[in-house]
Amino acid sequence: MKLFSRRPSRARVAVAVLAALVGAQALAATEITGAGSTWVYPLVAKWSAAYATQAGTQVNYQSIGSGGGIAQIEAGTVAFGASDKPLTPDVLHAHHLIQFPTAIAGEDVVYNIPGVGPGELVVSGPLIADIFMGKITKWNDPAIRRLNPRVRLPNMSISVIHRADGSGTTFTFADYLSKVSPQWKAQVGANTSIAWPTGLGGKGNEGVASYVQHIRGSIGYVEYAYILENHMSYARMINSAGRTVSPSLQGFQAAAANVDFTKAQDFYVILTDQPGEESWPISGCTWQILRTDAPKSVNEAVTQFFLWGFQHGQEMAKSIAFGPLPPSTVEAIEAYWKQTLGI
Repeated sequence: MKLFSRRPSRARVAVAVLAALVGAQALAATEITGAGSTWVYPLVAKWSAAYATQAGTQVNYQSIGSGGGIAQIEAGTVAFGASDKPLTPDVLHAHHLIQFPTAIAGEDVVYNIPGVGPGELVVSGPLIADIFMGKITKWNDPAIRRLNPRVRLPNMSISVIHRADGSGTTFTFADYLSKVSPQWKAQVGANTSIAWPTGLGGKGNEGVASYVQHIRGSIGYVEYAYILENHMSYARMINSAGRTVSPSLQGFQAAAANVDFTKAQDFYVILTDQPGEESWPISGCTWQILRTDAPKSVNEAVTQFFLWGFQHGQEMAKSIAFGPLPPSTVEAIEAYWKQTLGI
């Protein structure tokens, strides 16, 4: 006579499955995964630390570059992807995606030139293009000296540092150069990954910042929060109005004032080389990308986190020079979520 069976009963299986589902839902409610833009990483890190304390939800974000973020959200391996290059409406719809902006920011050229401090070097868009194309190879080149007659520029080779990974920071940088340099537009163009004419590649904003800090004579480009956090030497730039400006939150917001996110389909806008005396030339934004076919609970958790950031995280954003979105844009984003995600 058998006293028990080694085979689990249907009731036991049902209970085990139910327990697994409840456990997964509980985990989803307390943990969100995201990946992408290194540009926005400082902001997401600040918001997630505060949000975990206040809401009990942990946001685990991988700073892998915009190209990686796009790939992961398209594959459905994360709850949200982040990209500094907006996707066109047709690409979004083809892959069952939506996107919305997070905050306004900017990037700048950084350098390691002996004897030249932060803000002492002035550059123009065409000059940057020539340097990153390898046409200008010495720091005392006449084209650099013309813009910097009072700066002691050494007879030193220029080491170009660029991104090695798929990068929205690269897209923004290359998009700007494509607008101010016909040769750059024709020969290099703008995308998250491009065929660099010269230079050494670093992974992420972090990698580029580290290389520039350690290589004498180097030049690179990073998001402004990395300049602040690492106390890097940054350039002033000549903008589209012919004014020499320094990177600042005010300059990023001045550039953004020229566009209306609420009038753009799927919030597709580009902020580089905007008009205005105060506009910073290499301004941009990060877009969060969600799947329309993801579980509703997952999208609700993601949108609740970013809505919290819009409503309660703006002082944290300003502390690292990320400009808040106007209230009208936040309202448009909420309406967009309702229309596209039903939440």
